[in-house]
Amino acid sequence: MRAPQGLPTRPTTDRAKEGLFSWMNARFDMEGLVVMDLFCGTGNICYEFISRGASKIIAVDKHPACVKFVREQFSQFEPGDFQVFCTDAKVAIERSKDTFDIVFADPPYDYKEHLYLANAVMNAGLLKPDGIFIMEHPAEINFKHHPGWLETRHYGRVYFSFFNFQS
Repeated sequence: MRAPQGLPTRPTTDRAKEGLFSWMNARFDMEGLVVMDLFCGTGNICYEFISRGASKIIAVDKHPACVKFVREQFSQFEPGDFQVFCTDAKVAIERSKDTFDIVFADPPYDYKEHLYLANAVMNAGLLKPDGIFIMEHPAEINFKHHPGWLETRHYGRVYFSFFNFQS
């Protein structure tokens, strides 16, 4: 899969994806997971979840070119229950009627509302009882005092913070 030039994306590095999915594989049976991918970009993370057996994926991005690209890519094979929406992440969080095993968010690096996003996901009823929210973010953002924070891991210059309700 090769994304067209000009998309406003910054795909997660292979090293970071490997670390992220290693962390998840140790905690989840990936088969049958229900996943929401906020800021899906090229659908890179969606493909990883599908290849590991996720049963349902809701992908969200506000950029029409990204959504068009993801739809075209997924039309080439049968990914199961896969939906992609062209909307803002805040709107998707507020309107979702589903609950998820994993909500993943990789906002743009210039995004200024990481804390709002963490609070919105944790308070919106999006997560199943043992569900996890994962946010990719820059190094300078620290969630250690957030009530749902579990841990932060980094792989090179990529940071992931993990949240759930059991904390």
